Amino acid sequence: MTIYLDIVLIENLCMNYIILFATGFIMKLKLHHIRLAISGLLGGAYAILTYIQVLPLFSTMGIKILLSVAMVYIAFMPKNVKAMLKQLVVFYLVSFAMGGCAFALLYFVKPEDIFMRNGVYIGTYPLKIALLGGIVGFVVMYIAFKVLKTKMSKKALIYDIEIKLEEKSVTLKAMLDTGNMLKDPITGIPVIVVEKSSLYEILPKNILDNVEKVIGGEWPEDEESMKYRARFRMIPFRSIGKENGMLLGFKVDEVKVITDINEISHNKMVVCIHQTKLTKANTYSALMGLDMLEGGKENEFIADVKI
Repeated sequence: MTIYLDIVLIENLCMNYIILFATGFIMKLKLHHIRLAISGLLGGAYAILTYIQVLPLFSTMGIKILLSVAMVYIAFMPKNVKAMLKQLVVFYLVSFAMGGCAFALLYFVKPEDIFMRNGVYIGTYPLKIALLGGIVGFVVMYIAFKVLKTKMSKKALIYDIEIKLEEKSVTLKAMLDTGNMLKDPITGIPVIVVEKSSLYEILPKNILDNVEKVIGGEWPEDEESMKYRARFRMIPFRSIGKENGMLLGFKVDEVKVITDINEISHNKMVVCIHQTKLTKANTYSALMGLDMLEGGKENEFIADVKI
């Protein structure tokens, strides 16, 4: 069987270009097609040298890693080592995914005149398989990265918080809402919005079941409810479709935000009652602002950070 080295070069150039393009696209890097082509050409030249076995050294793992580093550097010109490592990892993941798709296509097509020599696949139409495998692999990797990134982003925005009121406490999930700028208009204390259903453990049922009446000025007259009257605040808010809304809030003794590396305790906080579910998936039951992680200003509230 006659093997043309120019065909081997073109096949590897095309496949390397697709892998590099997919890597840059997934990582939202600025793509320079000439640099991608030069990098792909370097990979193609390596495939030829490996195929004809100019030096056995070219087949070692160390040379292959150096080649990958060189290809990524030429293609994307990373600014630092950290960026280089990230791009290299994604480059390898994309390579494995596209290689797996190409192998799967070879399994179904079952070509009789394709073989491997010195780690390089050779045949009459590996170019078609490579291109199709590259396209399929690119689509699979793009969808996978998008789903994974969405899940990780949502997870990174959700924290455990503990709300304490006198001798009672409740622990729940809170989502970091950068748009939550609510504050007590009198004291300037930050506000957390919590689903009503999560507050029955620390507040009287008679208050929570009559939030609208309380906002309208009808305070429950039972002894337990009267004990909490001094803690309540009226918090004005604006949202889409509601210009002059009002939330019923109350001062708690402490709110503790639990992160992966520390616990941030706020000694003065206002919790507002939200009467409906904040999310259908029940992944969180409270909304908090950035102040809860930054510690806030001294004249707003006191925060103790425990490492």
